Amino acid sequence: MKYVSTRGASPAISFEDVLISGPAPDGGLYVPESWPTFDLARIRNKPGATYADLAAAVVALFAGSPEWYRDIDKHAHEAYAKWDDKRVAPLVPFGEHRWLLELFHGPTLAFKDFALQLLAPLMNEALKRRNQRALVLAATSGDTGAAAVAALANQPNIDLVVLHPKGRISDVQRRQMTTTTASNIRNVAIEGTFDDAQSLVKQVFADQAFARDHRLAAINSINWVRIAAQAAYYISTSIALDKKALTFAVPTGNFGDVFAGYVAKQLGAPIRRLIVATNANDILARAITTGNYARGQVHATMSPAMDIQVASNFERLLYESSGRDAAQIKRQMESFAATGTLKLAPDALAKIQTLFAADRVDEAETAATIRLMHRDARLLVDPHTAVALTATRKAAPDEDTVVLATAHPAKFPDAVEKAAGVKPELPERLRWILTAPERYDTLPNDLAALKHHLAAKR
Repeated sequence: MKYVSTRGASPAISFEDVLISGPAPDGGLYVPESWPTFDLARIRNKPGATYADLAAAVVALFAGSPEWYRDIDKHAHEAYAKWDDKRVAPLVPFGEHRWLLELFHGPTLAFKDFALQLLAPLMNEALKRRNQRALVLAATSGDTGAAAVAALANQPNIDLVVLHPKGRISDVQRRQMTTTTASNIRNVAIEGTFDDAQSLVKQVFADQAFARDHRLAAINSINWVRIAAQAAYYISTSIALDKKALTFAVPTGNFGDVFAGYVAKQLGAPIRRLIVATNANDILARAITTGNYARGQVHATMSPAMDIQVASNFERLLYESSGRDAAQIKRQMESFAATGTLKLAPDALAKIQTLFAADRVDEAETAATIRLMHRDARLLVDPHTAVALTATRKAAPDEDTVVLATAHPAKFPDAVEKAAGVKPELPERLRWILTAPERYDTLPNDLAALKHHLAAKR
């Protein structure tokens, strides 16, 4: 299996290369050269098959090389053994034609654990084979950072620097990162938004000499293996419910999780539609409904992991919907970088709209949904899940729909308590972070300052 850049000017690379890569040198994102297919019937009919078996089989498709199969299987079983719920990705019915897919039973109580707990040891294995050490640089809107810290702590061949937007994530999200004692982890609060932090990461990687000298690698959803690992729970859900076709509603910020649903469909999962649920930061809702992908001002909301106005993974969908025309994507993304606006071609938009729908959910609607779910279904949901629930009610009233519950409500206790009148408690195993000392640096939104920080402490 080879991987090509969405912008077409970088050579194809291997699965091992993509494990430890960031963006392609031409600024694009890596995608598989062709789509494999997954035999759903085989895993469905395999007695005693576990979630780890399925996830390993999905990721192995993208390895394309038997030399990786054993490591993928080993690390998948080790990773998902850490989940609080042995079903790993349990489904909870809450009404006619409705299910919650609970993705928050992993080590850090968010869906990011599904990919990062598997990606981290695979990345470490790739570096070990090359006798190398990497510096992983990541930006987080809240959950990626915590999951990356938990997964990469004490990995022998990896250092991690995580950037988070100062004051724009929940206290629990921040403390899950900043209370680590692992010597290979550093946290940085950026004085700006998530988009600012993400832009800094992209700019650092764009300096190819700096990236090479410091052996930079990425663990954000720009890393293809994260997308592949997340596709597994769409497939497990399709198998478990055994419906002709399912609609999935996905709380969406950087577009990685919902693009994993697109990948699952390419692999053969019977997916009817993917609902892109956004908060007030609605660049994706506007793009999918009108064809105008235009950057706006970032608004702080009660669902901070979605407070994003530049969705990196949307480039992958643009590439697919344009017939994989890399030259066109290069022109479009360069224009977007310069002007903050991109107009989708009519045929590309039509292709996107055959599978994707989108909706913008405001703060009052989010709070009302949290309150109603607690009152009527006796379920506490976090604000991101509430956004997807609200979008489902508006965009898919009569379809068999699975709503991705992407985070435990205790990660956002203040917002949930304000809406539902009940304060969710952290699981006992995580309560120590509430009083543990924190450790992080603060930097301005400045590329030179970040580079100096990375070089000085290397």
